[in-house]
Amino acid sequence: MSEETALFCPLQGVIDIIGKKWSLLVINEIGNHKKIRFSELRNELRGVTAKSLTKTLIDLQNNGLITRRTYNEIPPRVEYSLTEEGQSLHKIIVPLILWASSRKGAVVKECSCKMLHQ
Repeated sequence: MSEETALFCPLQGVIDIIGKKWSLLVINEIGNHKKIRFSELRNELRGVTAKSLTKTLIDLQNNGLITRRTYNEIPPRVEYSLTEEGQSLHKIIVPLILWASSRKGAVVKECSCKMLHQ
């Protein structure tokens, strides 16, 4: 989020960043793996298109939540990891996941969230 962004409510800023369909899932997966490549991330997030994942990664990078590191190799290798701010968001996601999975009538059929499988 840029420093010039004026918010009437801090919650609006949160919604602007994580309210997009894949944002929390991407933050969670990167946080679970510490660093991950695009193809690995796409495999973990079943149902995401390459276009949607690319847009989500760009948005999260622009908001200072993830970093993209390119290695000068053949074939080229790119890895994504969380920034400090992204790591703090990842820590907040854990209670949300636990809350969602414990709700009355909640049935977790398929989830890549590590804490649900431990």
